[in-house]
Amino acid sequence: MRPWARANLGRSWVFQQDNDPKHTSGHVANWFRRRRVDLIEWPSQSPDLNPIEHMWEELERRLKGVRASNANQKFAQLEAAWKSIPMTVVRTLLDSMPRRCQAVIEAKGYPTKY
Repeated sequence: MRPWARANLGRSWVFQQDNDPKHTSGHVANWFRRRRVDLIEWPSQSPDLNPIEHMWEELERRLKGVRASNANQKFAQLEAAWKSIPMTVVRTLLDSMPRRCQAVIEAKGYPTKY
């Protein structure tokens, strides 16, 4: 995401994640801090309007059955798998946002298919 954001958004972009505990570990927080990635404040576990949930699912599919012997190895596996996800997947998710917003409005706060 960082290379795409820099190329298309310049320096004034902010990263969104859902603040689920597994996504806010010290290891992940340090990664964002070291790379000076600004994070938007977002309520924990709000998948209806958060395409990153689908990115995490994609990452999980790519690493299914892959074992790591320590946290650093797992982080390296996650980073490599993340980099291998085509930008078309990201674009498709971003393009789905208008439909997601409409679904939330129509559901009046109740769950949606997303």
